[in-house]
Amino acid sequence: MNEMSPPMDGMTEAELRVQLSDFYHLVSYLGWTELIFNHISVRLPGAEHAYLVNPMGLHYDEVTPENLLVVGVDGKLKRDSEYKPNPAGFALHGVIHEHRPDVGCVVHTHTTPVSAITMKGYGIDHNSFYGAQLYGRVAYHAFEGITIYDEERERMLNSLGDKHVLVLKNHGVACMEADIPLTFFLLWTFQRAAEIQCAAAAIPGPDSQLPEEIKQKCAADAQRLKDSASFATLLFDAMVRKMKRERPEFA
Repeated sequence: MNEMSPPMDGMTEAELRVQLSDFYHLVSYLGWTELIFNHISVRLPGAEHAYLVNPMGLHYDEVTPENLLVVGVDGKLKRDSEYKPNPAGFALHGVIHEHRPDVGCVVHTHTTPVSAITMKGYGIDHNSFYGAQLYGRVAYHAFEGITIYDEERERMLNSLGDKHVLVLKNHGVACMEADIPLTFFLLWTFQRAAEIQCAAAAIPGPDSQLPEEIKQKCAADAQRLKDSASFATLLFDAMVRKMKRERPEFA
C-alpha cells in the first residue's frame, strides 16, 4: 500500500467520539438501522489498533460520545464499561482495523435494498449514476453465517483485498474509508445505487448499459471527489446540521 498519513491524523479521541456518535445518529435518521444490531467503528490514534464501537443493547439513537466502547481487534474491551461489545462485530471490524492501515472507519448495514440485491446473487450494477461511481471499488464475500467466528476473519480480509466496499452475499454490506465523512459518503453512494438497482429491476425491459470507458471515467471522477477531504466533510456536516434541526434530541 502507498505510504500515507494515518487516517484522521490530528483528531483527538474526544473529537472522534463526537463525530462517530453523529454518524450513528445519521444512520438512524436516514432509516438504515437494524434494531440494536450492526456496527460502525472508528480507529483510535496509536499503535494498538483499538477502535470505538457501539455498546451492545443500545439503539443507534441512544449512542453518545460517552458510552462508545474502546475495543481491541480481538473484540474485547480495553477499558471498563457497564456495557459489552457485540460479538458479531469484532470479526469484521477487528480484522480490517488490524490489517488495512488506509482505513479509519468501517460501517456495516443490511438495509432492504442492499440485502435484496445480495440475496438475489447479483453484483452491484454499475450502469446507474451511483453504481458507476463504485466501479472497481467493490469486493464480494460468500455468506458463512453470523460473523462471530475468528476463523472467518482471514477469509473476509482476502475477499476484501484493497477495495473499500465488501458485499456480504445473502447478508449486507461493509463500507470503509480513511475517515468518518468519507465512509458516510461511500455508504450513501452504495445505498443509492442499491435503491436504484431495485427500482429499475421492477420496470419491464432491459437496462441501458454504460460503455466501459464511461464507467471508468465516472469512477475516476468520484475518486477525485473522494480525494478532496473537504467535500466529504462538507456533506457530512451539512447532514448532521439538518438532522439536528429536525431531531433536536441529537443536538
